[in-house]
Amino acid sequence: MSSGLYNTSARNFDTTLDLTHLRAYGDTMNDGKVQMSFTLPVKNDDKGQEAAKQLAKKMGIDDPNVVHAQSLDKEFTFYIVYGSCSHSVDYTEIHVQAVEEETMSMEEVNDYIRENIGRKVVMVGASTGTDAHTVGIDAIMNRKGFAGHYGLERYEMIEAYNLGAQVPNEEFVQKAVELNADVLLVSQTVTQKDIHIQNLTELIELLEAEGLRSKFIVICGGPRISHELAKELGYDAGFGQHKYADDVATFAVTEMVKRGLNK
Repeated sequence: MSSGLYNTSARNFDTTLDLTHLRAYGDTMNDGKVQMSFTLPVKNDDKGQEAAKQLAKKMGIDDPNVVHAQSLDKEFTFYIVYGSCSHSVDYTEIHVQAVEEETMSMEEVNDYIRENIGRKVVMVGASTGTDAHTVGIDAIMNRKGFAGHYGLERYEMIEAYNLGAQVPNEEFVQKAVELNADVLLVSQTVTQKDIHIQNLTELIELLEAEGLRSKFIVICGGPRISHELAKELGYDAGFGQHKYADDVATFAVTEMVKRGLNK
């Protein structure tokens, strides 16, 4: 009996799923159930909860329900709202620009460099501008790496220089030239008011003004960085969350060869 019920459920799942009108899934297919959270600069009272509901409705949430309201102070309240999203997307028409190279292991990257470049590759990284966070650049560059992925400092055929945080773009470029770098790695964690875009753009403009852009593989990374955004800003690649040193190294060395920078 249970097997028959399971098969019926599976058939219903398959027949109701429409990827051209993809909606959020909560309890049943296409119910659009979502949960959102936000803060309003109002008191935690009935009027504030009604404001939260009306705001949710304007964002396309049907039958919103405030399931949690917490006072942050007298004039600020944090809300969690549950409801059904009335919108859908056509999943079949979504195309994401991404790095296409199949990631090599550390040993494979070392072998690739030996066979195709014949010398150590110099990579210089930093959190540039006013960004004081090093967790991202450290995860990529430090010898111990992150989540079981060794950092670039551990690669036998890579000379990795981690310049740390709050490095002005001018100093970053100057150091890269001094070290005869092949690859520049820029980490950006602080993204309030899109300050990361301003800083990343400034670096590319500086490289172009100095006639240096074509001499380097330039890569940026951070929690709100995508490959598409990086390309728009003039970078060779961008890496966001769940990307590691082997992803960065694979792209960097293969791109060097493609562009003839392996001489």
